Amino acid sequence: MATATLKIHGMDCADEVAVLKAELAPLPGVQDLAFDVLNGKMIVNYAESEVSQEAIVAAVAKTGLRAEPWRKSVATVTEPPVWERWGRTIMTSASGALLLAGFIAHVILSGWRAAMGLQEEVPTPLAAKLLYVGAAVAGAWYVAPKAWRALLRLRPDMNLLMMVAVLGAIVINEFFEAATVAFLFAVSLALESWSVGRARKAIAALMSLSPDAARVIRADGGEETVDVREVPVGSTVVVLPGEKFPLDGKIVKGETTVNQAPITGESVPVAKMPGSEVFAGTINEDGAVEFVTTKPAEDTTLARIIRMVGDAQSKRSPSEQWVERFARYYTPAVMGLAIAVMVLPPLFVGAWSQWFYQGLVLLVIACPCALVISTPVSIVAALTAAARHGVLIKGGPYLEAPAMLRAIALDKTGTVTEGQPEVRSVVPLSGHTEDEVLEIAAAVEARSEHPLAKAVVRAATARGIRPMAAEGFQAIKGKGATATVGDTRVWLGSHRLLEERGQETPEMHEQLERMERDGSSVIVIGKDDHVCGLIALGDRIRSHAKVAIQEMRNAGIHRIVMLTGDNRGTGEAIGREAGVDEVRAELLPEDKVAAVEELVSQYTHVAMIGDGVNDAPAMARASLGIAMGAAGTDAALETADIALMGDDLLGVAWLIRHSRLTLVIIRQNVSASLGVKLVFVVLTLMGHASLWAAIAADMGASLLVIFNGLRLLKPNA
Repeated sequence: MATATLKIHGMDCADEVAVLKAELAPLPGVQDLAFDVLNGKMIVNYAESEVSQEAIVAAVAKTGLRAEPWRKSVATVTEPPVWERWGRTIMTSASGALLLAGFIAHVILSGWRAAMGLQEEVPTPLAAKLLYVGAAVAGAWYVAPKAWRALLRLRPDMNLLMMVAVLGAIVINEFFEAATVAFLFAVSLALESWSVGRARKAIAALMSLSPDAARVIRADGGEETVDVREVPVGSTVVVLPGEKFPLDGKIVKGETTVNQAPITGESVPVAKMPGSEVFAGTINEDGAVEFVTTKPAEDTTLARIIRMVGDAQSKRSPSEQWVERFARYYTPAVMGLAIAVMVLPPLFVGAWSQWFYQGLVLLVIACPCALVISTPVSIVAALTAAARHGVLIKGGPYLEAPAMLRAIALDKTGTVTEGQPEVRSVVPLSGHTEDEVLEIAAAVEARSEHPLAKAVVRAATARGIRPMAAEGFQAIKGKGATATVGDTRVWLGSHRLLEERGQETPEMHEQLERMERDGSSVIVIGKDDHVCGLIALGDRIRSHAKVAIQEMRNAGIHRIVMLTGDNRGTGEAIGREAGVDEVRAELLPEDKVAAVEELVSQYTHVAMIGDGVNDAPAMARASLGIAMGAAGTDAALETADIALMGDDLLGVAWLIRHSRLTLVIIRQNVSASLGVKLVFVVLTLMGHASLWAAIAADMGASLLVIFNGLRLLKPNA
């Protein structure tokens, strides 16, 4: 299997997507098609033994669109040719101008009553006819070729419906109606293209956050301005106050505060010092700093966000899929009804011309413009607004899911707490000293990436302890580890491991219980014949955790459960402080999965919030996986369905409200689109509708759904 990623010129709406699907899906070897209307991108998975990329490009050309290989651009946005950008606007404006000129000529030559169609016996003057036909040609300039290809393929679409309506009006001498329909439909398509362009510019605004050039320090100490795409990883870059960081990296010299809102959504600037991470697109506020680049331009956190937001457009939400299925049956049904209106009533009451006209009105009403565009515009706007807010949503399905959440499971370390535990106390036993206990623990924990292990190593380093290297390290899943330090086999782990080894005394049990009740996580260190000591560690709850959990409850979450592998005493102490409904402690990774499964069986729609690495199995089992603090964490960006770029749980409640507002707007748009259609179907059957009124109403509905959907781009949406 191979994958072809193509730029499709002229793909601006779901209509072109439907045409491409119809043309490409039957090709032998084509397995899967994905579309990103926002960026004009098509992704095709195909069997190279059965079809070539050249054949796929040729098939696209048959639809009247043009395909070329996709070329990634990180730092710049390439402008399309002038006619591609302005051609539709020029022809639509020309159509409007000719329509107005034709109407003025009609009024001057025949009087306003005849121009308004109130005197049907007065023929349209030749000059007015020519101007009306010119308006119709200009308005149908982009529609006619697509309609012709739809006719050749025997697959009627809205372009064919419009052309039939325009030509039908000309046949029955309704030149003003024909010109008006063509102009208003052109305006509708221009608006649709504009709305996609508006959302596309919102993504381009993300791209423009990162500077095009970086001030790199040369080996001789001088400075050189270099294109960001040519800066090697490991280069030292200078950033002055007020400038943006051009690449991801770590500060090596200087201190400052950085506005990280473009990446994490944090409203308060963050203090940075040597060793701190910085991200491309963030703003240096105070001091001049030097940093070493850690990623190339195409792989910065900002670049990954841009790519993921772009890729998200190809993942269709349930609402989009429903609209697509509905339109598939709706359009042929209304076409059939239009033909029936043209043929059946005249058989009984005559007036063929009148009922042919009403049939044309129904054809105009059959155009599902407003309906088809109602959902994609809302989804694109909502995804872009979320990215600006520091919430990265990986597609339409995950945008709608938060609206239905009823329960949330939270990991403790790094989610409810800061994830930076510190050693609170060391209790030596069996004749050992505090330093000896720390030395043994640090020797074993030096190989671990767990936050508690890092805290032990930091504490040993702070005391000037340099432990010897441990050998034969073996992890005991979810409980601890063993290793050989010097000539002695040692172990360390949880209270549970101590009990399983049978080395616990009543006094030791009471002391451990007391330490755990105080909210400490306790590591027990021992040898085969005795326990060396206890190390108590504590992690602070995040300052905003309690408020965030209450906000989740206010947003309609029925149950909030904290999951932790830590001891029950510590877990319950943190849980009480944070205000969760339930704490499940001393969990192995598989226990977390089981806990999420239980919640799913009770509440159906459940989110799991974690760091995206250790909690991946539980996140995968939940209805929705949400990663905390994903900025700079590649695994979190890849694992979760939604990534909160900053360490801010408040983003969860915002996400739920944003998702619900998006669904409300989608439902409003679909209802408004179908409502307009229904009203005009009834008016047509009663013989009271007109072509220009039908297309004006359809354009009005398109305008309504576009602007309603774009409301989601507002900062507080």
